[in-house]
Amino acid sequence: MSVASLLNTHYTVPLMTEIDSDALLPNEHVKNAVRNGDITQLSRGAINKYASEGDTFSIDEDVFVISSVDERTLGDLTDLDAQREGSESLTAYRERMQRVHTDGFEWDPTNKILTYQFESA
Repeated sequence: MSVASLLNTHYTVPLMTEIDSDALLPNEHVKNAVRNGDITQLSRGAINKYASEGDTFSIDEDVFVISSVDERTLGDLTDLDAQREGSESLTAYRERMQRVHTDGFEWDPTNKILTYQFESA
């Protein structure tokens, strides 16, 4: 490729966005756990996509980057996922989800979710 061709080539660079932490993190308890490193992953229903890989969010002065976003099902989750989400085990995570979702949530292993992993920037 000639230099002239290179100069006329357009490259698309993915845009990183700063998202509002309130959109992804449901409450202050979760925000504190993320800030303390107790939660490094959060799964949400796949109806809404709250962030993309590379996006950032802030909790006070602490900045975090979304390192991955994966489409999965509740049945795909493991004990390791549950631990990343702040629970001791998958059973404890399932019980917590049923307790905090008072809108008739039922654990259906086929329900689609998006799993967001993040780390300190």
